[in-house]
Amino acid sequence: MKLGFIGCGVMANAMMGGIIKAGLYKPEDIIGGEPSPEGRDKTVRTNGIHVTEDNKKVLDESDYVFFTVKPQYYTEMIAGIKDHIREDHVIISVGAGRTLSYLEEQFGKPVKTIRIMPNTPAQVGEAMTAVCPNKHVTEEETKKALTILRTFGKAELMPEHLFDIVTGVSGSGPAYVFMFIEALADAAVNGGMPRSAAYTFAAQTVCGSARMVMETGKHPGELKDMVTSPAGTTIAGVRVLEKMGLRSAVIEGVAAATEKSIELQKAK
Repeated sequence: MKLGFIGCGVMANAMMGGIIKAGLYKPEDIIGGEPSPEGRDKTVRTNGIHVTEDNKKVLDESDYVFFTVKPQYYTEMIAGIKDHIREDHVIISVGAGRTLSYLEEQFGKPVKTIRIMPNTPAQVGEAMTAVCPNKHVTEEETKKALTILRTFGKAELMPEHLFDIVTGVSGSGPAYVFMFIEALADAAVNGGMPRSAAYTFAAQTVCGSARMVMETGKHPGELKDMVTSPAGTTIAGVRVLEKMGLRSAVIEGVAAATEKSIELQKAK
C-alpha cells in the first residue's frame, strides 16, 4: 500500500521530500490528491510522485493518509471522502485547530486518527512535530507514524491539551528566531560588517548554538555561562539584554501566540 497525501501544498511537499530522501518510501509508493493543476504539476516536478485530483483514489490506494489541506477546507473535504475511509486506515491530520474530537464528529464513525503539528523548518528537514494519536490507534501504528515524521525532523508525543502552547513555541517560534537573526545581523551591519556576511554570521551562530543545546544535553544556562568570562565582552552584552527585557519579551510573545491559538480554536 502507498502513503497518501490529501493536499499537496508547501508543507506536504516538504514532508514528501524528507520521506523520499530518507528512503522510507520511494516516489512511486506515494500518491497525492490535489485539485489545482498547478499544484499537481509542481508536486510531480518536486517529488516525482503520482498526483490525482481524486481524493477517493488516494484513500483507496493508501493505508497511512496525511490530511494536508488548509483547516477551512476540512469539513467539505471530509464530507466527500469519509465513506471511503476503511477500518485499517491511519489518518494523520496536520490542520491547525482541527481537534481529534472535531475529526471524529466529521467522520461520524471511529477512525484511527493522529493529530500532528509540524513547523516550517520541515522544508529543510528540521521540523519539530507534536504528535497525538486517538484511542483507536495502536502502539505499533503510532511507532510507524513517528518513524515517518522523523524523516523530516524531530517528532515527539504530546497530549492534545498542550497543542496550543506547541503553537506558541514551535509553531510560531521560527518567526521569533528569524527576527533575532535579523536583529543580530543588523547589529553586525551597524558595526561595519557587510550585509551578506552579517546574515551568514548571525544565522550560523544561531544554528550552531541550537545544535550545542541538542547534542550536549546541557542546560542552556550552563552553556551561556561557558561563554561569559568574568568582566568580559559577553557578560556586558548579556547585562544589556537582561536590562532590555529579552527573556520577558520572548515569554510574553509565546503567551500571546498561545492565547491567540486558543481563541481561534474556540471560534471554529
